[in-house]
Amino acid sequence: MTIRTIGHGLAAQAVSAAVAKGEEAGYPVVAAIIGGGGELAALLRASGTPFPSSQIAQDKAYTAASFRVATPDVYKMVSGNPALSDGITVQPGIVMFGGGLPIVIDGEFVGAIGVSGGSEELDIACANAGLSAIGAEQQ
Repeated sequence: MTIRTIGHGLAAQAVSAAVAKGEEAGYPVVAAIIGGGGELAALLRASGTPFPSSQIAQDKAYTAASFRVATPDVYKMVSGNPALSDGITVQPGIVMFGGGLPIVIDGEFVGAIGVSGGSEELDIACANAGLSAIGAEQQ
């Protein structure tokens, strides 16, 4: 089985659009793309973004790519089961707050975008700007 994944050109367009959306709102953000196979495809950090945001953006993208849902939906999936909820939160790279979205183009999952540096709402808006820039389904 071949894993389809986002190419570097689209990944670069998506992170550029996400970071531009943050700048437009007056906040520096980091945007990361994780491909369908779990690889880092692109990372762009605006000047002035808090240092932890680079890893958080990657973790958001990794989580959304792993579960193929928006990061807050992972929380919804596990919140009713304490053992599952406690277990998943200690796994490296798992984030369950907003800013990570799967990338679906023409109905096919090809990766995920994660944005960090602003409020949860701004991170989601920036991630959606990245999706819009490459013709992916927005969430």
